[in-house]
Amino acid sequence: MKIAIMATGGVGGVFGAKLAEAGEDVHFIARGAHLDAIRAGGLKITGDGGDTLISDAKATDAPATIGPVDVVVFAVKLWDTETAAEMCKPMLDDNTVVIPFQNGVGSMEAISAVIGAQHTAGGVSRVSASIEAPGVIHQVGDFAYLGFGEAAGGGSPRLEAFLDVCKNAGIDSEITEDIQRALWQKFIFLVALSGMTTAARTPLRALIESDEGLATARTCMEEIAAVGRARGVALPDNIVDKLVAFGQSIPKSMKASQAIDLDAGRRLEAPWLTGAVCSMGRDAGVPTPVNDALYAVISPFNLGTS
Repeated sequence: MKIAIMATGGVGGVFGAKLAEAGEDVHFIARGAHLDAIRAGGLKITGDGGDTLISDAKATDAPATIGPVDVVVFAVKLWDTETAAEMCKPMLDDNTVVIPFQNGVGSMEAISAVIGAQHTAGGVSRVSASIEAPGVIHQVGDFAYLGFGEAAGGGSPRLEAFLDVCKNAGIDSEITEDIQRALWQKFIFLVALSGMTTAARTPLRALIESDEGLATARTCMEEIAAVGRARGVALPDNIVDKLVAFGQSIPKSMKASQAIDLDAGRRLEAPWLTGAVCSMGRDAGVPTPVNDALYAVISPFNLGTS
């Protein structure tokens, strides 16, 4: 299967490497020093699950040179969504599917507006990874999951084919019957993780060891779930209990990629995460005081400090 990775950050790098290692025709889109390093020495994945080197990684900053592909694994930062969607156009043919594995809950709509709904599905990833150095992606923990589904719900022949490829590559993957519910289930945990670890500059496990930290995480998630339900998302009644338990099981060193971006002085996705919860809450008449407080602390750094 011909697959384009738009682009080769933590999510795209980890899953693109797994697919390339399994023998798929994978094309990595990157830029700057990261692209130069991949071209010179390959793409390296390091971490708790061991190291992987894709020495012959096909890498470019010009998607038009790749030509039509079967699947675009779309994993850019949220502020680049529309620009990156426009760059996907030369890689589309009649059956190409672009699957966003991004943070946030609005990617399908944003991408569809640029390339058309017929080319857009929905996706959810669970992996903790970020660029450690040019050409090097560091993964925390050994979990790496992809879920995806058509916007109207369920699977299709093109997604079934991609599922087969993912499973052959050893990726924990599935077709999701209700992609909006899956997106919001991830969103609830991610926003709490990103908000708390960014504001405190501390891994989540250390924060929720105290009664106060655990209560803050739970209330943060409950607010987000309430916003989702107000927007018509069918979330399970016990979703917050499950996500709190998951938070207590993650690696002790795990912080959100946003917290890593803050440490590096880079731009933050907070307006599309915690900030979006606050905005959607106001629109729906749902109070979000914990998320409001977290966003007030984080937002002065939204554009980075470097």
